[in-house]
Amino acid sequence: MQLDRQWIEGSYRTHSMRSYRVRPAAAGTRVLPTVIVIQEVWGVDEHIQDMADRFAMSGYQAFAPDLYSLGSVPEALSAPRIQAVKRFLDTVPPQAWGDPSVRDQYLERLPATQAQELRDTLGRLFAPKDNESLVGQLRAWVDYAEQLGGPVVSIGYCMGGALSFLLATEDSRIKAAVCNYGTAPAAEALTRIEAPVYGFYGGTDHRITDAVPEVSERMTQLGKTFHYKIYPQAGHAFFNDSRSSYDVDAARDAWAETLGFFNRELKA
Repeated sequence: MQLDRQWIEGSYRTHSMRSYRVRPAAAGTRVLPTVIVIQEVWGVDEHIQDMADRFAMSGYQAFAPDLYSLGSVPEALSAPRIQAVKRFLDTVPPQAWGDPSVRDQYLERLPATQAQELRDTLGRLFAPKDNESLVGQLRAWVDYAEQLGGPVVSIGYCMGGALSFLLATEDSRIKAAVCNYGTAPAAEALTRIEAPVYGFYGGTDHRITDAVPEVSERMTQLGKTFHYKIYPQAGHAFFNDSRSSYDVDAARDAWAETLGFFNRELKA
């Protein structure tokens, strides 16, 4: 399928920002529903652009906002630096991802300049995020999408999954939200959700998945709509086919479920 791909500019609080935008070329100027595709911690990399492309091939307009582009992209968060971090993390044990002291044992084996660049980028990637600003950026892209016409839904992966869920608590214009292996908003924020939410989780991703039944119970008590599906053999980031975490069976099923969910809710 021929796709119309472009990077577009927007603004938030007087600062510039950018988003990858894609739609089916054959749709011409027809108004389409928009999917806001929210990045993993790695930024709007090839995987996230590919996910946006998949939605365009399914008949949607997709925006993948670059949440690191506000004002300008810091050198530490540039694509080459993030790719270098990915390559490094592929060489260390899984416990090194969340434990800086373990990471340092492996960083110390590298040339000093390389190690320092990796430390700087790791520090930026895994530092606490300003969710207020990130959701503000996403809402600005919802504004942009609304000007083009058509309803808006959201989906995210890992960090983006949490933000997709959180965006639904802060913006009533979101018609449906999907959270892929992301944490849920605080209990108080759940009271503000109006859109239905669908979550997809890996059974071995205990840090996130173990909390899902409690989230579901809370949503039910509040009279909110929350569906979820846990894939017992899958882990975190099972949708990312550029990483060793990819689980083809879970990803195939979650993709079909996501398309069906959006289709149903946009017709409702």
